[in-house]
Amino acid sequence: MYRILTLNHISSRGLSRFPADRYSVSDREAQPDAVILRSFSMHEMEIPRSLKAVGRAGAGVNNVPVERLSRMGIPVFNAPGANANAVKELVVAGLLLACRNLCSAWDYTRKLNGDDDRLAKSVEVGKKQFAGVELPGRVIGVIGLGAIGRSVADICLRLGMQVIGYDPLLTVEGAWRLSSRVERAESIEGLLSKSDFVTFHVPLTDTTRNMIHAGNIQRAKAGATIMNFARDGIVDDEVVCNAVSEGKLKTYVTDFPNNTTKRCSGVIALPHLGASTHEAEDNCAIMVVDQVREYLEDGNIKNSVNFPEVSLERGSPHRLVVANANVPNMLGQISTAMADAELNIHDMINQSRGDIAYTVVDTDSPIPESTWRRIAAIDGVMMARML
Repeated sequence: MYRILTLNHISSRGLSRFPADRYSVSDREAQPDAVILRSFSMHEMEIPRSLKAVGRAGAGVNNVPVERLSRMGIPVFNAPGANANAVKELVVAGLLLACRNLCSAWDYTRKLNGDDDRLAKSVEVGKKQFAGVELPGRVIGVIGLGAIGRSVADICLRLGMQVIGYDPLLTVEGAWRLSSRVERAESIEGLLSKSDFVTFHVPLTDTTRNMIHAGNIQRAKAGATIMNFARDGIVDDEVVCNAVSEGKLKTYVTDFPNNTTKRCSGVIALPHLGASTHEAEDNCAIMVVDQVREYLEDGNIKNSVNFPEVSLERGSPHRLVVANANVPNMLGQISTAMADAELNIHDMINQSRGDIAYTVVDTDSPIPESTWRRIAAIDGVMMARML
């Protein structure tokens, strides 16, 4: 029986994919095999010795101590792209809120007084101050061209906008999936100088923190709108709010309100609605549950943020998985231990990612516990598990 600890409310459609006869799912499990979470912060959490996997039902993993878990040989899974449609739709909403001045217009109307005739006259007089612009022909800069960024780029192209993209870490696979109509920016500064709207779709890391800052805000196109539906910290809020107050920028739309943005009249602040749809919550939970199951039962890895992607079809009921430091002679020591136990290797795959190497081995006969313990005791092995 596998034990699953949930640290947030997780979609029942996702959790139902854990077979009840083989999995126990609870928010009070003391010795879990896996943790499933959304926004709960694990950074101060004591990691149980029983833990084998962590699944984040979303894309970002800033609330997960990835480096600490990596040292323990624990893969962290996420659900890239599962909430892409939800975020894409919110970006479109942000575009419309900003370009048509809808928030300030709504606020104006709510404060009107008098009978219907007086109200109608006030509407006709006041509406001129809320005249907006249309999206076709406008330029939007998309920073980060992963699943969400590509989805945003596609819908903006369909809306008749020109799209400029910037992503220095864009993979070959990601580039193949990107529309050829997306213009490539060589730098954030170059993108800012051309864009009427700028939207961010990157994780929060040391290199992405404060991507908009005092040093590059002056390169922004006059009257531009900045939108942040990615992560708090991607944009220096104080710098952007000052630019809005000074008239350099028209609007700042953020999904991460704080006291700085609350004080700025040109800010549209939303309560972190990016992935807050029933469909996105279901999609994220389903994806991450399937990935955790595949790892626990067969040792295969897909969409891990810290381990290499590995898939080996079962060729035998006897399987060993090993995570170790990516240093010379580790695979040789593992193979030697199996040879000394007179085990015939039916199939094997070994992949590495950064400092971590991961091996899946199928054998034609059962692996003795003494062999498993010998491999687990090799200097540099972080985890060895028989399946």
